[in-house]
Formats: sequence, structure tokens, C-alpha cells
Amino acid sequence: MDDKVLEAGNQLLHVDIHVDEHEPRRGILELLSKLRPHWKAEDIQMKAFTEGITNQLIGCFVGSLQEPGCVLVRINGRMTELYISRDREVNMFQVFHAHGCGPEIYCSFQNGICYEFIRGSVLEDHLLQQPSIYRLIAAEMGRIHSIPPKHNLPVGPLIWTKMTHFLTLMQSAKSCIFPCSRAAVQDMPGHEVLSAEMQSLRRRLSQTDSPIVLCHNDLLTKNIIYNSTENMVKFIDYEYADYNYQAFDIGNHFNEFAGVADVDYSRYPSVALQRDWLTAYLESYKHNTGREVTVTEAEVTQLYIQVCKFSLASNFFWGLWAILQSRFSSIDFDFQRYALMRLNYYFEKKEEYLGLTMSKLTFSR
Repeated sequence: MDDKVLEAGNQLLHVDIHVDEHEPRRGILELLSKLRPHWKAEDIQMKAFTEGITNQLIGCFVGSLQEPGCVLVRINGRMTELYISRDREVNMFQVFHAHGCGPEIYCSFQNGICYEFIRGSVLEDHLLQQPSIYRLIAAEMGRIHSIPPKHNLPVGPLIWTKMTHFLTLMQSAKSCIFPCSRAAVQDMPGHEVLSAEMQSLRRRLSQTDSPIVLCHNDLLTKNIIYNSTENMVKFIDYEYADYNYQAFDIGNHFNEFAGVADVDYSRYPSVALQRDWLTAYLESYKHNTGREVTVTEAEVTQLYIQVCKFSLASNFFWGLWAILQSRFSSIDFDFQRYALMRLNYYFEKKEEYLGLTMSKLTFSR
């Protein structure tokens, strides 16, 4: 095994080893010998986090997990390099951290990364409905969306490029997708239907005047760390972070109210909650971009409409993603069922949301 370590200028430290996803301890100890050389191997404790459905995440510490110095080791999911740019992810990590919005990344290795542990706990699903919590999340998203573009990074909406890539991968692997459940295959829209649907959605949403901003793009509860002592939230996991439509990031987060392991769209936020969330978001976004903080009802309504429309793109995006995951992932998760849930809700809400206009909506608070 080559333990060559590369570091030059601002380039991220790279440890040239592969960590076995089935027996990770040996490889992790080798990583920690570079990152925490003062730690004794016999004192190092490891805790596996199970919230993710793509990668393995292991916390490494001496003493307590909540003490400074803990290292998170993320082992990338099998075949994820097919649709995730790991170089881009590292760029996003560094941008978020530079603006005080994310953890420090310590190093990369052949099949993963190591980064700083953010003290707190993964947010529980039910807390998304609590005003004191969801306003923190809205304000943090407003802060992230206000981060100015990095001069050497291309800026353009992520979703169309990514969904086109998903569809290409699905076409190339179509003979291998859904090897287990014929029922799921029969219910799933075919490649031609999905491709045409994506092009139609792109035409219609491209007419929606939503700004392109730095987005997280995957804000489910497991990617939100809540520190109750400091009354703050931080977002983690930047695999899909990139420049995208403002309304996509918000609509995507609203979809995540429905959950992952047991998707239930009855938990989708009410209109009243959405409007309160969007008000807190706009106050933060305006403040962090140096504008007058006053938020009008019309501004909230306009953003609400945009978010509804782009929530469709979110469901479509993750439906395609789950079809791919069902083929490639080694994680024990029913990706076929998840894909159907997301795509079914997309088709259920499509005409209602695409038909929303300012003239059709009147709200009173």
C-alpha cells in the first residue's frame, strides 16, 4: 500500500490509500496517523453513523465525540463517482468553510474524504415543523445563497446538466436496472418518457425567474446539524452542492419534510409554514446581500410560486437518482420504491404547481 502524501500550496492533502468499506478500521487508522499523529491507536474510538443512504460515515475520536479534534471519515458509496464530481465537491467544501458555513475538510483519500466534526446532533424529522428550528434553517440557507461566486468556478444551474447525465447513465445501464422486482419495472416510466418529461420541465421552468445562487441541493434532515446549546444549525455533506436555482434548493428542502426511509407527503409543509419559512429566508437573504430587509407579502407569494414549481424538479431529480442507485448502490435501501414515490408525487402535483400564478393566489396572514 502506498502511503504517499501529497500537498502543495492550497491543494488539499491527499493520502493515497483505499479504505475497505467492509473492514474500514485498518485504513482509517492509517489516515489518522497522518491527521492526528499524537493519537495512540489503542485510544481511538470509532462510531458509525447510519443516517446516510449513499456513503458510510465514521466518527473517530479520543475521549468524547463532542470534544474538538474529532475526525469524520466518509467512505464514498460504490460507483458514486459515475455521477458525483469529487473534485467539485472538494471545491464546494472549501467555499462553504471559507465563509463560515461548513466544516473544514482535512484530506481526501482514494475512496473518500476526512473532515471536521460539527458539534451538535443530526436534526430529527419532526423538528422541521417547529418555528424556532425551521427559521434557523431558513436563515442559514439565506446566508449560503448570498455567498458570492468564486471567480474560477463556472456558474450555471446544476440540475439540467445533472439530470441529463443521470438519463445517459440509465440508458447505458438499462439492461441491468431493477434486477430484482419486475413489479417495480412495470410501474416505472420508461427512459423515453422520462427524457421527454425532463426536456418539457426544463422549457417550462427556464421561464421562471429564479436567481442562480450557491445551493446545497440536498438538504434533508441528516445533512442538518442542530446545536441546541448555541441555538444554531449548520449544513453538512456537499456532494451535490453547486450553483443552482434559488427556488430549487428551497423546494428540495420542503420535499424532504416527507422523509427518506418512510416517505409520507402528508408531512409536506403547510402553506402557512412555507410562507413563514420563506419570510425568514428572505429577511436573511436580503440582509446578507446588503439590501433593505423589509419583506412584502408579494415577495413571499412570488417566491412561494417559484418554490412550488421547482419542487417538481427536485422530485424528478431524486427519482432519476434513485433509479441509478437501485442499480449501483451496495447500501441496504429500497431505492426502487423511493424512485416511485418521488416520481409519482411529481406527476401528481405537476399541473397544479406549473399552473400557479400571482393572479391566482391571494393569501392573508
